[in-house]
Amino acid sequence: MMGIDPRTLTEEDLLRELRHLHKTRHETFLHGPDDALAHHTSRTSVLEAEYLRRHPVRDIDPNRLRP
Repeated sequence: MMGIDPRTLTEEDLLRELRHLHKTRHETFLHGPDDALAHHTSRTSVLEAEYLRRHPVRDIDPNRLRP
């Protein structure tokens, strides 16, 4: 794995990293080389998994639910 182990990140750092990855996803998807896209996907996955480990019960916005 490249980058800092997500388990060692503070909550603030984890959220900052996730915001950055989500912000850069579109450009990486459209214009990044294959290895950059693969790394981006992998890093996003491990950071999101760490977030879910820390927050197994997320605050679900009822406006996001479909009937």
